Amino acid sequence: MTSARRILGLDPGLQRTGWGVIVAEGNRLIHIANGVIATDAKAPTSVRLNQIYGGIEAVIVAHAPEEAAVEETFLNRNPGTTLKLGLARGVVLLTPARAGLAVAEYAAKEVKKSLVGYGSADKAQVAGMVARLLPGVQFANEDAADALAVAICHAHASHIANRWAAAAAAGERT
Repeated sequence: MTSARRILGLDPGLQRTGWGVIVAEGNRLIHIANGVIATDAKAPTSVRLNQIYGGIEAVIVAHAPEEAAVEETFLNRNPGTTLKLGLARGVVLLTPARAGLAVAEYAAKEVKKSLVGYGSADKAQVAGMVARLLPGVQFANEDAADALAVAICHAHASHIANRWAAAAAAGERT
């Protein structure tokens, strides 16, 4: 029997960090909640990073995930924007780690391929597949849909890894 795992997916951003919580039990996925942590664009970067930290911390307290998955970000043409996104990403990685959660990272192409079948899928295709896999889900916005996609990607990847580990362990015992 496969145990249920509660997974927090995070889509980092300094303006908006999307989050989504699912339960994965084998191949079965259940939507728990999703949302976005929006920061005050007029506030100093340090205040905005603290808003992200506090928002993720509140999600962890409210929904008690056991694992977290974060989408890796790509480089932007603007070095200042890339740096700010990197700072936000650091907070997004740090917050669940400080709460004791294992944190996995997935490239955007890997998330898209996991859900849609190819790494160049657009946001609408990814959101459509998330909606299909989590019937009845209502997205807070596209950042929340992306975060749920990361959580689903992690559920699939870790489920396969667990099956391989179990098969390898069974092979060692025979």
